[in-house]
Amino acid sequence: MSDNLKRAAAEKAAELVTDGMRLGLGTGSTAAHFVAAIGERVRAGLKVVGVPTSEATREQAQREGIPLSTLDETPDLDLTVDGADEIDDDLRLIKGGGGALLREKIVASASQRMIVIADGSKLVSKLGRFPLPIEVVPFGLTATERAIVRLLDSLGMSGELILRHAPDGAAYVTDGGHFILDAHLGRIDKPNVLASTLNNIPGVVEHGLFLGLATGAILATGDGLVELGQL
Repeated sequence: MSDNLKRAAAEKAAELVTDGMRLGLGTGSTAAHFVAAIGERVRAGLKVVGVPTSEATREQAQREGIPLSTLDETPDLDLTVDGADEIDDDLRLIKGGGGALLREKIVASASQRMIVIADGSKLVSKLGRFPLPIEVVPFGLTATERAIVRLLDSLGMSGELILRHAPDGAAYVTDGGHFILDAHLGRIDKPNVLASTLNNIPGVVEHGLFLGLATGAILATGDGLVELGQL
């Protein structure tokens, strides 16, 4: 997918931003285009404050000159714009391929609106082709992993559960100091059931199913931009 199309989706989302907005700033390659577009508008006089969803986004926003805050200082956000690893027609998402799912979900939940920007290949009829990230505490990792496997078995789901590793071969550590288990499920027939039951496992911090959070989406396709939901 052309980077120009991703930029077009991000710039379309940036048009939704008005003076005085409190923005959640997403993480990932497409969201980075949005941060850049907001930075350009800020330098032209736009007055906003941003809450970044990762340290990488914080660093980019600082370089762009975007005034930043925290959720403690600014707990109610007007709009979050973020990417997705998968999205279905009901605006249900899988996120976390970049490892920032916990902060992304907290920020999205604090926002009145969440707009997803992504390339059209991320639109699926059934979630699950992309591995589902499950953020877990390092303590008791094996016990937590076994509990997740038992849950998946009870739901009639199967697939490999793989501990994510960093490029140096060590376990990947999130901004929150946790590990990520990627569940290769193939398809998720009942995402709401899986989401609620995963949260009941001690040791699971969060998962990458974002349900009922996105209010709209802008997808960049070879034929142009496609809008879903309400922008």
